[in-house]
Amino acid sequence: MSLWKVLRSSCPSRTRILLPRYRSPADRCCFASSHQHYDYDLVVLGGGSGGLACAKEAVDCGARVLCFDYVKPTPVGTKWGLGGTCVNVGCIPKKLMHQASLLGEAVHEAVAYGWNVNDKNIRPDWSKLVRSVQNHIKSVNWVTRVDLRDKKVEYVNSMGTFIDEHTIEYAPKPGEAKRQVRSKYVVVAVGGRPRYPSIPGATELGITSDDIFSYEQEPGRTLVVGAGYVGLECACFLKGLGYDPTVMVRSIVLRGFDRQMSELLAAMMTERGIPFLETTIPSSVERQADGRLLVRYRNTTTQEDGSDVFDTVLWAIGRKGLIEDLNLEAAGVKTHNDKIVVGASEATNVPHIFAVGDIIHGRPELTPVAILSGRLLARRLFAGSSQLMDYADVATTVFTPLEYACVGMSEETAIELHGADNIEVFHGYYKPTEFFIPQKSVRHCYLKAVAAISGDQKILGLHYMGPVAGEVIQGFAAALKSGLTVKTLLNTVGIHPTTAEEFTRLSITKRSGRDPTPASCCS
Repeated sequence: MSLWKVLRSSCPSRTRILLPRYRSPADRCCFASSHQHYDYDLVVLGGGSGGLACAKEAVDCGARVLCFDYVKPTPVGTKWGLGGTCVNVGCIPKKLMHQASLLGEAVHEAVAYGWNVNDKNIRPDWSKLVRSVQNHIKSVNWVTRVDLRDKKVEYVNSMGTFIDEHTIEYAPKPGEAKRQVRSKYVVVAVGGRPRYPSIPGATELGITSDDIFSYEQEPGRTLVVGAGYVGLECACFLKGLGYDPTVMVRSIVLRGFDRQMSELLAAMMTERGIPFLETTIPSSVERQADGRLLVRYRNTTTQEDGSDVFDTVLWAIGRKGLIEDLNLEAAGVKTHNDKIVVGASEATNVPHIFAVGDIIHGRPELTPVAILSGRLLARRLFAGSSQLMDYADVATTVFTPLEYACVGMSEETAIELHGADNIEVFHGYYKPTEFFIPQKSVRHCYLKAVAAISGDQKILGLHYMGPVAGEVIQGFAAALKSGLTVKTLLNTVGIHPTTAEEFTRLSITKRSGRDPTPASCCS
């Protein structure tokens, strides 16, 4: 084996001392040295989860990497640092707000458990909460910058734009003359941003998830327009923090998720006092003399017009890919609407230009997906790997008060692909032990396994609504990808008393017509 192959094979084990590091702009790494007309082996456009994961992995494999990242302020002026949507305006602040709302609920439960707590008129300090969340985000921004420096990833806070298929142009600082760099490979990982409706007052008076986590004023009575997971999560943590959200639904809640579970989640929200404006679309937003927002809307089923007044309007009607500033036409990269079309290897129609993360057409828009696909891509480019990203059976969670997590197929998809006669659905309601003393509602604590009806009954999908759903489903996701069957599941001894063990107790099928409500927790 040649020395070069030895060096490349060492990359996955992170044996970094075998690979030279060059810090001077005049130097070239071992890859670029064979192509002197390239300044870098890899340029990454986008400093979010997928782009950074790809960049750092590539450097670990010996490549010389340059990463561009730039955030355009939102219409109300919100901007943020390095790290992308997840760190700044997505998963991380959302989970912190979710936790804050759960703690408010836990205060009342503590009284039932014997704690001497005055749970009357408890209200959060919105400004303090926002400040705490933003302080944490800024600390992550800083750690991310330091990590790039330590790993020798060159970083430029600027918008990178294609000049041709190998050349990227950028301005080092605002007002400075533009520069150009050439790279053997380019990875586009610019992600997406929330959409705004094309109605009067939408961008001037509304906000999105890009703004809510740093919003200085209390949200008050809030209209959340959109019933995807972002809209529902925002509505729920606002309700848990003592505010008054209303959700406007154009068609159905949680499009793309299992219908039974989606409707169960909506019923849980309704029970908690969150109203829904069904089959309704907004027409306009106007600022009143008192500063509040008058929203006009139409019910598309009855064709009746209506209006109401809110303190805040939050748009959660979907996201768009950020391709408009990339000048992809100059590189010849094909797109579909506002997303980039790629193949199984994340390659675009231009062989040395790739894309990862939310900018890709038709792939799950989830942070862990972007991270893993970015790392695998770097290993294929610079470490001789052939492993492709597996986009099937990706687990996800909706962080509502009762969380909903799932992995694999919905019941509808399983029936569509295999036929109703070839599918068995095991299901059951359950009662979390910790819910008994505070007498919390267990009406919507439910789970099901969608399985093939023949043989050992391979499980095609798992769905769970209840406490810490993400923590429950994560382990089962690995089991499902490993070929989990109903036979194996029911032969697994559960940990008692937990809610996760309820999967090992699933014995009632929908086909049987038997009542799935448990009579006892310990037998």
